[in-house]
Amino acid sequence: VADTGNDTIRKITPGGVVTTLAGSAGSSGTNDGTGSAAGFTFPYGVAVDAAGNVYVADYGNSTTRKITPGGVVTTLAGSARNRGSADGTGSDARFYWPEGVAVDTNGNVYIADTINNTIREITPAGVVTTLAGLAGSSGSADGTGSAAQFNSPEGVAVDTNGIVYVADTYNNTIREITPGGVVTTLAGSPGSFGSADGTASASRFALPAGVALDANGNVY
Repeated sequence: VADTGNDTIRKITPGGVVTTLAGSAGSSGTNDGTGSAAGFTFPYGVAVDAAGNVYVADYGNSTTRKITPGGVVTTLAGSARNRGSADGTGSDARFYWPEGVAVDTNGNVYIADTINNTIREITPAGVVTTLAGLAGSSGSADGTGSAAQFNSPEGVAVDTNGIVYVADTYNNTIREITPGGVVTTLAGSPGSFGSADGTASASRFALPAGVALDANGNVY
C-alpha cells in the first residue's frame, strides 16, 4: 500500500497483519535507506515484481523508487524534487509528479508521468525512455510514440505480452500501448463524462485513476 498521507509503504499479509515496509509516518523526505531511515513524499503508485521488489511512484519527489523485500530503498530513476521530462539514466532522468507504476515480467517499469502527460519506461538498469506521449502536450490523439497524446494519466498496468494499459484520467478513457509505442483507445470517449456500459467508445467513465489486469486479459 502506498500510504500517501503517511509518506510510507505498508505491507498487509493475507491474514490482515499490517507492517510498515519503508518510510516513517509523518516524516516526508527524499533519502534512500532501510526501513524507517528512508523517506518518501506523497507516494502514490506501487507495483511488485516476481522477486518481491516493490516499485513506487514517489509523487512529491518526482522519482521512481525501488524497495527490496528487506526494506532497502533506492532511487531507480529521477532526481528528488527536480521536476522535468528528460529521458536518461538514473538521476539524469526527470519526471513531473508521477502517479502510476507497473512492472513487467522482464523487470521493466512503466510510469504514468502524470503532469508530463506521458508514459515512461525504465529498464532494470535505470534507463528511462518515453514510450508514448509528448511532454507538455495534453490531448487525446491515438498514434505512435510522441504522436499520441494523454491528459493527466494516473494509472498503468502491463500484461505478459508487454501491452501497457493506461487510465487516462482527464480524457475519461482507457488506453492501450503496444511494446512499439502504438497507442489506441480501448474504451471510453475523450472528454465525455458518464457511467454508461457499452462497447469501446460507446462506454463512459468519469476520471478513471486506477487500472489492473487479470490472467485472462480483462482490464479493471
